[in-house]
Amino acid sequence: MQKEQNTSLIWFTNNLRTHDNSTLTKAIANSNQVMGLYCFNPNHFKTDDFGFKKTEKFRAKFLIETITDLKQKLSQLNIPLFVYNKKPEDIIPQLVTKNNINNIYLQDEWTYEEVETFNKVKRQLPKHIKFTTSYNQFLFHPEDIPFTINQLPKIFTEFRKTCEKSVRVRPEIITPTNQAKNLLIKNETIVPTLSDLGFEDFEQHTNTAFPFKGGETEALNRLQDYFFNTKKLGFYKKTRNGLLGKDFSSKFSPWLANGSISAKHVYYKVKQFENLYFKNDSTYWLVFELIWRDYFKYVSMKFGNQIFKIDGILNNKYTWINNQEEINNWINGKTPEPFVNANMIELKKTGWMSNRGRQNVASYFAKSMNLDWRIGAAYFESLLLDYDVHSNYGNWMYVAGVGNDPRDRKFNVKLQAERYDSNGKYQRLWLQDTLF
Repeated sequence: MQKEQNTSLIWFTNNLRTHDNSTLTKAIANSNQVMGLYCFNPNHFKTDDFGFKKTEKFRAKFLIETITDLKQKLSQLNIPLFVYNKKPEDIIPQLVTKNNINNIYLQDEWTYEEVETFNKVKRQLPKHIKFTTSYNQFLFHPEDIPFTINQLPKIFTEFRKTCEKSVRVRPEIITPTNQAKNLLIKNETIVPTLSDLGFEDFEQHTNTAFPFKGGETEALNRLQDYFFNTKKLGFYKKTRNGLLGKDFSSKFSPWLANGSISAKHVYYKVKQFENLYFKNDSTYWLVFELIWRDYFKYVSMKFGNQIFKIDGILNNKYTWINNQEEINNWINGKTPEPFVNANMIELKKTGWMSNRGRQNVASYFAKSMNLDWRIGAAYFESLLLDYDVHSNYGNWMYVAGVGNDPRDRKFNVKLQAERYDSNGKYQRLWLQDTLF
């Protein structure tokens, strides 16, 4: 039976890949013609309430590289990717009218800004437009976890153990070949430059621990190299707290954050590694980190806007201060703690910081300086290549004592520096002239 003639629109957000993408697969399966859309939403480059650009130059450049790669990958499926430096609510109604679109496919989102954007678009479209949403972000699909969102365990360990016992990771979704060969849709849009987004071009810092580009192609190459070419996956648990170089951790997080690689794809490649070579604590630990990522997504799903509020999800009352001089000292690496300073300078110069560094600088900001943790979270949102709303705010709440840490720990930064940078090499790299 022949499909009814129709053109569908895939509205890409944080699912910027062609592999294991249910949104893409559904659109191809149910449409004669498919066109893609990505909007560099100007709202994402505005200054926030704390005075930071929501997206700084590092993630902006990574995103440009990602969309350039996605456009090329989609062209192989005969799908044109329309790219605009405009708000979705300003461009989607035009595309719908011009191309006689009845179906829009997109990734499910639930945090405030994403939902608000979706609702703005929906309000401007005719009632007959059908939206098909898919959960593309998870390792454990929301329909498969053994409790309702409201019953989500307060502690990660309980969530992890329950899911490991009773949830099977769904198979990867195979992307079909798009058979539509004679597309009548003319696409003259181009991917914006850094200049178009309000930034000056720049070169990656020579000492960055993340010397990679954005995009699905680069993500899959990195996985191949880290798992199968070098077998570094087999040592992940021992090296993951490292501070120097590109191989102490997988570095998948920036690609996972914008959906250039799927959590399920990483998971099944870990299983392939285990089948081919060996299974150990390190192969398990990488999956363990993917489960943490899922957990923070479910936390944000359960608690909604509470994750952005000063008392967090625990409604814990602390006396937070907002001292601009102290905030600037933290940002610019001018605190009394060299280990904090080195990490903050690395972030400022590269858009990257290790997991160990993040825990220390966040704990120091919230617990030692008693500064409003949301300011630190907003700064991370601005600078980090791998900013992800769920993990960022989940982690900041955790270290600030208003999230999912039952022990409400405070990091001893001096002891941490002695343990993880005992020879001072990392600190010397970023502090240059400071003596230890």
